Amino acid sequence: MKLSNLTRKGRLTASILISTFVLSFAIMITGTAFAEDTAKEKETADTEIPLCDEATAAHCEAEDTAKESVNDDEAQAKAKIPGQTWITDSDNPDDWTAADAIFTANNVWMMIATFLVFIMHLGFATLEIGLTRSKNTVNILFKNTMIVAIGLLTYAIIGFSFMYPDFGNQDNTIISGILGFAGFGIGVDLNNAKEVTANLTSNYNVGYTKYTDFLFQGMFAATAATIISGAVAERIKVWPFLISTTVYVALIYPITGSWKWGGGWLDEAGFYDFAGSTLVHSVGGWAALAAVLLLGPRLGKYLPGGGVRPVMGHNMPMAAIGVFLLWLGWFGFNGGSVLSANPGTVSLVLVTTSMAAAAGIVSAAVTASIVGGKPDLSMALNGALAGLVGITAGADQVSWTSALAIGAISGIIVVISVLLIDKAKIDDPVGAISVHLVCGI
Repeated sequence: MKLSNLTRKGRLTASILISTFVLSFAIMITGTAFAEDTAKEKETADTEIPLCDEATAAHCEAEDTAKESVNDDEAQAKAKIPGQTWITDSDNPDDWTAADAIFTANNVWMMIATFLVFIMHLGFATLEIGLTRSKNTVNILFKNTMIVAIGLLTYAIIGFSFMYPDFGNQDNTIISGILGFAGFGIGVDLNNAKEVTANLTSNYNVGYTKYTDFLFQGMFAATAATIISGAVAERIKVWPFLISTTVYVALIYPITGSWKWGGGWLDEAGFYDFAGSTLVHSVGGWAALAAVLLLGPRLGKYLPGGGVRPVMGHNMPMAAIGVFLLWLGWFGFNGGSVLSANPGTVSLVLVTTSMAAAAGIVSAAVTASIVGGKPDLSMALNGALAGLVGITAGADQVSWTSALAIGAISGIIVVISVLLIDKAKIDDPVGAISVHLVCGI
């Protein structure tokens, strides 16, 4: 056995040596050829070029005109090529203006925020798995995987246009301030210089391009659908759930979102919702409540005499990981909602977001201990989410001390809400209605 191993090692060593030799030989030949070509080019360049005289003036002028035409064609073609020319006429970053640099920084931050919101899907999945029974794990993972895919596809095809219909354009307005549609898809003709300039430069927005805008908002839309998934866990069939998710992301969420963020009637009325306590969490919570009432409770959850049989989650470490992933994602959820990389506003938002989550954990843990007589990890975890949902509406407007108060109140409310909803025989395995609907309001 050892001899066989040694033989294989020997063959491997020989193969590496031969490959290295062949590669080195090829590089040497290529380098020699390149050096010869360079020398020939230098020799040609050093050759004296005769100046144009009167006899050849017409010919020289024709050549110059042809070169200028070629240069113009190259410049026009270059403007259509994806790259730095969308930001400035120069490919050299040293030639960028301060506005170019600020636009680039803003857009990069928006993309980073998008990635953080994407992480929230993993957080929702692991939280839902941890707070339910092990037999439902594959079903939950499948649902949450499909939510992201369906959410992005439907939002790209029609959702984005429903959410940002441009109510000022009569051709897009179906019902003024309530319903509009800007057309199918999110495409930009990369061969059309005007479309590129209008959508993929700071002419679209000083903070981001159209594609960055879509991807960030698309992640929001898919996140809203995951709220429903947790509330209906352990008793809904996959395909009916996916169909309802499609309808929600394609129509319900973007239309209600357009009422504020799309310049609709709520925006005109002065309603303020910074990052979606109402438009994302509360709307998702209402949809979750409707679904739970239609489905009814899990079998055996509520006893004939009015008693409640707890159905415990099987993996609290997984639930805790989910909450921390959601907290991480909330830095992008709220921080990205600044819609630029403004240092002052972004840093304020991240601080108020964290303070509210921390206060929510403490107040929920204390409240649960007083009511139940002992600490409850699931309540503490929901306290963090309650604080995060509560602060989302005004994270850019309040001080850090106000954020503490908002988080603490949300943490108390979520514990009481979970108990009251359970007493009303509304079966919510993960507390999604209490966290997103109640604290979202």
